[in-house]
Amino acid sequence: MLAAGRESSPDARAALGALCETYWPPLYVFLRRADCTPHEAEDIVQGFFARLLEKGDLAQVAPERGRFRSFLLVAIKHFLANERKRARAIKRGGGRKVVSLDVDLAESRYGGGAVTSALASSSPPSPEAVFERQWAMTLIDRVRGQLRDEFTAAGKEERFERMQPFLTGEGAGSHREAATTLGLSENAFKVAIHRMRQRFGALLRAEIAQTVAGENDVDDEIRHLFEALRK
Repeated sequence: MLAAGRESSPDARAALGALCETYWPPLYVFLRRADCTPHEAEDIVQGFFARLLEKGDLAQVAPERGRFRSFLLVAIKHFLANERKRARAIKRGGGRKVVSLDVDLAESRYGGGAVTSALASSSPPSPEAVFERQWAMTLIDRVRGQLRDEFTAAGKEERFERMQPFLTGEGAGSHREAATTLGLSENAFKVAIHRMRQRFGALLRAEIAQTVAGENDVDDEIRHLFEALRK
């Protein structure tokens, strides 16, 4: 994806735009943790992506640092510093909506669940740590959605809903009870879960591959993201 971003073709710009559309929530929660108001965070995200898409800033990314996640974090820090330095109370991006932002959803993620617990702890997380965790959550949600779409297209939406709590193996409940609701034996259900996890893993790798410089970086990125989730 970073290689494509260095090209000037419409397809490359469209692909970059699609990634921005997907991965803006981590930037939003980073800005909120950096003491921006919801309105300020929304404006800065829009302005940041306007610059990214219009100025071709990905051309400045070195291949050896080719993680889209890392690039965005460094870039948003510089952008925020510049915005604060100029201290302009104008709407960035010329008032245009460059990326569609569901701010209510992002705000609920920032103000709820694990983030709230972490902020209330004796050592609240840094804006960078909040960004990393939200990046991992966004990626996993996106992959889960792709998997749901595949099941739905195959006419197996109910099966997905019954099986998806077992995807991570945490707090999923009884295999036997879930299998019974689907008319499967417990063994057949476990086999189906195994295949579902394999497909999830394949989709996860494919999604991550779009955000790193090469296939050799995928495993390192997976390890990094799951470490971020555990923090």
